[in-house]
Amino acid sequence: MKSIKKFLSFIIILTIGLNVSAQNKRDLDNFRPRDQRGINVFEEPKDSVTSFENLKVRIGGASTLQYQSVNHENSGAVPLVSLGDNFNLATANLDVDVQLYDGVRMHLRTYLSARHHPEAWVKGGYILIDKLDFVSEGFMEDWMKYLTFKFGHMEINYGDAHFRRTDNAQAIYNPFVGNYLMDAFNTEVGFEVYYRRNGWIAMLGMTNGRLNQSPVETNTKASFLAKLGYDKQFNDDFRFRLTGSLYSTGESSKNFLYDGDRAGSRYYLVLEEEGSSAVSQFRSGRVDPGLDTELTSIMINPFIRYKGLEFFGIYENAKGKGFGPNPPSRTYNHYAADVIYRFGETEDFYVGGRYSYVDGELTGTQDISVDRLQLGAGWFMTKNILAKLEYVNQTYSDFPTGDILNGGEFKGLMMEAVISF
Repeated sequence: MKSIKKFLSFIIILTIGLNVSAQNKRDLDNFRPRDQRGINVFEEPKDSVTSFENLKVRIGGASTLQYQSVNHENSGAVPLVSLGDNFNLATANLDVDVQLYDGVRMHLRTYLSARHHPEAWVKGGYILIDKLDFVSEGFMEDWMKYLTFKFGHMEINYGDAHFRRTDNAQAIYNPFVGNYLMDAFNTEVGFEVYYRRNGWIAMLGMTNGRLNQSPVETNTKASFLAKLGYDKQFNDDFRFRLTGSLYSTGESSKNFLYDGDRAGSRYYLVLEEEGSSAVSQFRSGRVDPGLDTELTSIMINPFIRYKGLEFFGIYENAKGKGFGPNPPSRTYNHYAADVIYRFGETEDFYVGGRYSYVDGELTGTQDISVDRLQLGAGWFMTKNILAKLEYVNQTYSDFPTGDILNGGEFKGLMMEAVISF
């Protein structure tokens, strides 16, 4: 009954959203569209144009469904879940965006259904300030041409990969079905300050370092963020972007940068022990370096687009310590490359490949590695509807004898349907 009520509620919200779309322009100022137009948009745009007249509410959302046909195997020391070919749980998001004032906008995202939480729950939200006219008209006008302030319990802006990842049901920006091997994503309470001018972007931020918020005292210290980069559309055919990012926390009771996604992986129950559930083991196929108590990570991301051909890359280095009486310092490296070719009159079709590789120290002495190949294709039936097909092959190397990942491999086909508005 609860599932039926949630489904009916989502249909009502969708109907309202479509009615609003038919009557008014739905996009807000400095807004990343939630459809095909939002692809290859990174930070939310910054310009001086305003359409503000009165408070404006935009209701949006997303829904996805996958069909999984994937096989897995390991050395046999630990029995695995018996996988078949079938549909995964359909996931859904609800987005509320509000233009509160000229240059002031609020965002809130709720997961209506997710692999880890089949019930509805709030992911997070923020307030974004591009102007300070609410203080007084024209206040700091010259500075605010280049500055943006962002506050909230929000997805932190570490690296550029999180702009291309699937966020539960919001999968329209991701050309593939799965996210990256080391999936850097977390929601923390904090602020970010941006300065953008002539293609240059600089960001400084600070958070309280916590995923789960509570006044109870812990040994978690603040985390610091920084990003510096350059992004320019040189002409109609050629765009170049290069950024470097930093995330650092000196002490934490549990850092969640690499396991902060509570929505779940797209590869259901791969390399999971027999008897596991898709809810309890919801991060299947990802690599968590386990740097929980101390962590410093850097990520470098090049993005190049020439006509319909685009390249996106990742080099990531994470150093820190995990739990234990005398935990050793460990290092993980993450490399990834996407090559996508978009074609058709309005680039409604694409084909592409992604290769990801992670190497690291499992216990301080045991070196391991994981690599993944993804081959994909997609079709935008409309700007709001995307169909994807992906072949995935992931292998695990040098894991200890007796470990469930020793001799591990999974491969097969994934199909995904995405609606986003």
